[in-house]
Amino acid sequence: MPNIKSAIKRVKTNEKKNAQNTMIKSDMRTSVKKVEAAIATNEANTAANTFTVATRKLDKAAAKGLIHKNAAARKKSRLAKKINSLNA
Repeated sequence: MPNIKSAIKRVKTNEKKNAQNTMIKSDMRTSVKKVEAAIATNEANTAANTFTVATRKLDKAAAKGLIHKNAAARKKSRLAKKINSLNA
C-alpha cells in the first residue's frame, strides 16, 4: 500500500480506469457474440442490426486503445464476411 499522497491517488485512478476498461471490453465481446449467435441461427436481419452495434463498439475500443485497430478491423471484416455469406 502506498504512503505518498500522489501514489495513493494513482492507485485509485488506476482501479477506476481498469474497471471502466474491463466493462467496455466485456460489452464489446458480448456484442460480437450476439452477432455470431444471430449468424448461427440464420437470422440475417438480426445479424445485420447487431453487426452495426458491434462495429461501433469495436471502433470505440480501438480508439481508446483497448484493442489494436487492426484487430478491430479484422474482427469487423470476419463478421461482415459471415453476414454476406448468409445473404448470398
